[in-house]
Parts: sequence; structure tokens; C-alpha cells
Amino acid sequence: MSRNAAEWAARPKFPATHYVDTRLYTDPQIFREEQEKIFDRTWIIACHESELPAPYDYRTFRHPAGKNLIVIRGDDGEPRAFYNICPHRGNVLLHDPAGSARSLTCIFHAWTFDCRGNCTGIARRKEGFQERLDSRDVGLRQVRAAVGYGGFVWVNLDDDASDLGDFIGGALETLEPFLREPLEVFHYQKVVVSTNYKLWHDTNSEFYHDYMHYFNRVTGMQQPGYFDRRYTPYPNGHAAVGSMEVKYDHYEGSAGRAVGWPGLAPGGWILVDLFPGMTYNLRTSVIRLDTAIPLGPNEVLIEFRGLGLKRDSPDERQARVRDHNQIWGPFGRNLHEDLLGVTGQGTAMRDGRTDSRWVLHAREENQTIHDEIGMRHYYAEWSRYMERSPSDPFGERGTP
Repeated sequence: MSRNAAEWAARPKFPATHYVDTRLYTDPQIFREEQEKIFDRTWIIACHESELPAPYDYRTFRHPAGKNLIVIRGDDGEPRAFYNICPHRGNVLLHDPAGSARSLTCIFHAWTFDCRGNCTGIARRKEGFQERLDSRDVGLRQVRAAVGYGGFVWVNLDDDASDLGDFIGGALETLEPFLREPLEVFHYQKVVVSTNYKLWHDTNSEFYHDYMHYFNRVTGMQQPGYFDRRYTPYPNGHAAVGSMEVKYDHYEGSAGRAVGWPGLAPGGWILVDLFPGMTYNLRTSVIRLDTAIPLGPNEVLIEFRGLGLKRDSPDERQARVRDHNQIWGPFGRNLHEDLLGVTGQGTAMRDGRTDSRWVLHAREENQTIHDEIGMRHYYAEWSRYMERSPSDPFGERGTP
């Protein structure tokens, strides 16, 4: 039965924890608060150490809080992160997304910096500053960085935040046995999508959307035990889905996978979602890592990385690339469907206007695969950081 306008706008008949107000996805004030209260204070994956293979190699990184960072491997082999800003006049130092530089030179006034962030040269320093300025006082602004959990380089803008290990806690315990060998990125892709970053993470956080994927319907969903997989929430907003074996050879064109992952059962699949917008996805022979970087309330940049083992032979690497591209890469069977799904949600929720006032997170299936406990757990953590109710962010409860 269809609903009139008043019925459509009425609050769902569920507990407040089981739905959210869609203005969480569209309101500019909420987005600015998310940047300040969440992204400024949490650990975020900037890149993988294999993307900085040698000293002086760097990558620039658009941080979800809106900051422009540099991640550079030092002459001692340690990756460090800095604001991509010259301390003299606030000019951007590096414009290329990646490269190698023994010295970072600001094009504005030719100030120079080394790979450890030290200022090494000020053009006409004595003539202009006499003895009033010491180069030791104008080094680059450093950002906390740590390498871990598969060789990823994590950054945190908050100097006083807890350590990376405290932030992750036990969330990656199911994956850690499979992250002990050195990894290497073989695929990098970024996509800008007209949607809110949380809608992408929502999709990664619930498997009810497997009905959207033809490939998943004819493989994983047909396997014994699929609906019994446990969904486990962890502190700090993280959640993980237990492993299962997916028999990909039941689908035409998927037979003959000769390469697997050390210690993982053939066809094994483990997924971990990390707050506020990162996903580890290990399937059969490939790890895919998603990082959602909001550009605004209605636009998100998603970085996708495909990783294999650093020790792979050429044949093993080719097999992993084939597996990745066949199913999980940009030309595979799943990713474009996910992007289409969140873009469809985004068109209904943008520009401060929503065609739907509420989004339900109300499925309960005893914390198994189609239970939306992962999304409820995520928004409980969101609420803790934001000091707002996801279902009543503007304190209007009791009104339609």
C-alpha cells in the first residue's frame, strides 16, 4: 500500500538505533563537523609502503579532513608524513601525485626541505631575515604516521590521539594471520562518486546487498554456510565478517584458480570494515583495500588497491591480477554494481534535499551475514564522536 506525504515523513516504527535521518548524508554543517570531530582525530590509510619502494619516494594524499599531505620515505627507510605546505607563505610544495625527491623545493620562493621535514635552505636568508630567523624553526609540519596491518601507511592529524594499535584493537584479528608476509600493490584506481562517503561504507558493511550482485547470487549465496556467517562488532566502530569458502568454480569462467593465499582455505573470504571508512577484503587470492575520502557531503573519492604477495613469481602475479580484474577490479562483475547502487542512493540524497527522510538499519538475523548490526554499530560510534543522534541529529524527536 502506498503512503501519502505525512505517512512518508513519519518516523519508522523501530527503535531509534535502527534508522538514521538522511540529512546525515546531505547537510553541510554535519559534514564540516565530521571533518573536524571524526577525520581530524582518527587513523586513516594514506598509502601502502610498496608505493614508496625507495628512499625519497613520495606520494601526496588528500586527507578526508580536507588537508593535503605528503608521505615520503626517508633516507633511513622510515615513511613520514607532513602537511604539503611551505611554512613561509602556505604554498603547496608538491603537485604531482607521486615521485621521488631528495629535496623538496617550494616554487614560490625556493625554500628547500629534506625528506625528514627539516628546512635546508632559505633564499637570501641573511639579507632578508638577518639573525632573526633560524631554519630549524621553520621545518615542515609533521603528521603522526605508522606502518602496520599489512604494510599500510596510516596517518593521524591529532598529535594526542591514541596509538594505531589501540585504535584497531582486535578488529583485524581474523585477518592478521594472512598479513604477515610483505605485500605489494599491483592495482590502484580512484573513482569520484556523487554520493556521501557513509553510503559507500554502509554498502561495504551489509551483505543484504548481495542480491544486487549476479555473481554473488550464483556463487557465495548458493554455498552452505553463507547465511550462517557471523558479523562481529569491535570497539571503535569496526566490524568483521567471518570467513567462508566460496566455490567460484561453480560459475562458468571461474575454474582453474591455481594460486591462493598462504594459510587461507581455497575460495576463502574475510572482510573487515574499519571506522570511519576503510575496508579490508581478502578473497581467494587477492586483498582489496577501499578507502573512502569525502570531498563534500554529496561527493566521495574512493581509492581501491589490489595487493598480492611481494614474493610472487610472474605467473603467480598474473594469476592474482586475473582474479582481481575478473571479479573485484574496475572491469569485474561486482565493483560497478556497488558504484551504481551508491550513486542511485546519492541521487535521492543531495543538495540539502532528500526524497527519502529515513534510511533503515533494522534487519536482525542473530548477528549473521544479513543482520545490519554492522551499520548500527558504525552509527553508534559516529554518534559518540559527533555528539548527535543519527536518527535525530537536530534534536527534533517527536516531530515528523
